Amino acid sequence: MLRSYALCMKLAQNQVWKQGNEYFRIVHLERLEVKYKALKKLLTGEGTHHHVSKKEFCRLIKGAELLTQDQVKEIWREEGLEAIPPDDFKK
Repeated sequence: MLRSYALCMKLAQNQVWKQGNEYFRIVHLERLEVKYKALKKLLTGEGTHHHVSKKEFCRLIKGAELLTQDQVKEIWREEGLEAIPPDDFKK
């Protein structure tokens, strides 16, 4: 089931939102401000930190998909397998 911006707008720390090929993880949440990290790959954790108002963040994630923890774990597993050469797989 897709949980999109329009259906579930309750923001919480450590949420991961996906829009296109980019991920946004809420690092710190305050009443009027959001600190988030924009990532291309969840596995590496490499990305840029941003500090914006809640209103700006909500505009940013408009149309984005809120990922469940299970979906995040599945993406980590998929990205982790891509990083390992096929010869290294054990049967």
